Amino acid sequence: MVYYRPIAMTDPYRPDTAHALAGGWCWFTHAERLERGCASTLVQAADIPAEVLHRLTSPRADIAGLTMDTPRIMGILNVTPDSFSDGGLFSAPDAALAQARQMMADGADILDIGGESTRPGALTVDTDDEIARTAPVIAALTAQDSVPISIDTRKARVARAALDSGAALINDVSAMTYDADMARVAAASGAPICLMHAQGDPATMQDAPHYDDVTLDVFDVLQTQVDLAETAGICRSRIVVDPGIGFGKTLDHNLLLLKNLSIFHGLGCPVLLGASRKRFIGTIGNAPEARDRISGSVAVALHGVRQGMQVLRVHDTLETRQAMSLHLAVN
Repeated sequence: MVYYRPIAMTDPYRPDTAHALAGGWCWFTHAERLERGCASTLVQAADIPAEVLHRLTSPRADIAGLTMDTPRIMGILNVTPDSFSDGGLFSAPDAALAQARQMMADGADILDIGGESTRPGALTVDTDDEIARTAPVIAALTAQDSVPISIDTRKARVARAALDSGAALINDVSAMTYDADMARVAAASGAPICLMHAQGDPATMQDAPHYDDVTLDVFDVLQTQVDLAETAGICRSRIVVDPGIGFGKTLDHNLLLLKNLSIFHGLGCPVLLGASRKRFIGTIGNAPEARDRISGSVAVALHGVRQGMQVLRVHDTLETRQAMSLHLAVN
């Protein structure tokens, strides 16, 4: 199989021959051609097969009522006692609602609410407990506010309860591999779904992650899951993909994926980048504590914007919004 990674550009001097990347704010005239076992080469966009070029350039459909022609900020709200960055801070309903409204005020376009930690080493949460943590918060928010809500879960029953409470997007960190009923729930609901790559489950994923080629291996898994979703009745226009930074990846794996992010536009779906406060940022940026990784997280988010990522999943909405607004203003 041959893969094409568009060389994403944002420079205001845009040649007439340039193609818009996913119909958005980035453009490209060339791409890196990759094939397993072969040296990569630089090719002109005109040399990319028509079907691949179509997927790389087609404007993405709206997701959860949000257009994908500008980068969107997804604020993270963990209603858990043990998430790696903010576990326990927002597990009480009043605290969760206050934090949600603060993130809205700070510029979040969508909120991602999760009731099960997926940090390395985390254990599975009982389904009923996860529903009890998430559904009431979602119902309270959607009753009073207009910002769309995403449910961060691997479990179909949790997703169904969240959708019934007003959620507009399913964010499945297992890409529908954990719960066989997730595809049916998503298809029947008509809601969009985000498929994230993870090697292994949270309890064991960081034990010894291995890939032949992390970029191409992750691409292939996501392609397979997108195809399965389509077979289940979920059209590609309702699918978001996420390469899963930090989920069954070493520091080097994460860096390679970040360097090659634009390849994932070849799946023909909006791409979500979730790297906020991850351990590799602390390692490179000398910040052992997750709360001290804001600057590094914003730097990675801006890199994602330069690679055309349509959704940035972040803890620090105010800082990310400010940085992104300035970046877009001068590009």
